Amino acid sequence: MSSENLPGVPQGEAPDQTPEPVVRRGMFGAGDTGDTSGYGRLVVRRPARLASARPYGSYFDDVADALEPVAGDAIERVVVDRDEVTFHIARERLVDVMRHLRDDPALRFELSLGVSGVHYPDETGGELRAIYHLCSITHNRRIRVEVACPDSDRHIPSTVSVYPTHDWHERETYDFFGIVFDGHPALTRIEMPDDWEGHPQRKDYPLGGIPVEYRGAETPAPDQRRSYA
Repeated sequence: MSSENLPGVPQGEAPDQTPEPVVRRGMFGAGDTGDTSGYGRLVVRRPARLASARPYGSYFDDVADALEPVAGDAIERVVVDRDEVTFHIARERLVDVMRHLRDDPALRFELSLGVSGVHYPDETGGELRAIYHLCSITHNRRIRVEVACPDSDRHIPSTVSVYPTHDWHERETYDFFGIVFDGHPALTRIEMPDDWEGHPQRKDYPLGGIPVEYRGAETPAPDQRRSYA
């Protein structure tokens, strides 16, 4: 098809075929291990947004208007990307902010969909993140709350007192990423054995070469498994 027939391309001009520069390749930062997940072929062509400016669009401005007078400096930044909004909150104020998000009639994020973790080894001072997915049934809205802590101080306040269902979610995040949720009623491993060394979803955790024994059966390391390619 010629450029004259391409929508959005003025006649006489060829479409821009220059690909965006590659920001990062691979998911785990390692290319020489037995990674059978397929993430090693991931190509990221644009960096994540550091912050977004007003207006945010959709109902995001209404949420920010109701949250900012109470949260104040606790909101470190707001990121809107792919029609989703993330409020980055200082960990010292997390519990108060979450309680306000739940109880304020203008917000009413009464349902939490879970807690998850992320490890950014190159983000000095904020290598570990806890992510909270909140839903307002009252207003039919969804937001994300993100809290960072340094790898040298892996402590974030527990939010079980606000959302009791975070009990097991925080245990799982601790199990896989090593984040310590201060004030949790019983912060123990939930999926890995109690004597397991390390936290297997951190990006500095080895991907291959570790055989796993479970209930007497041994699973070979990924680089020793059968290839289906």
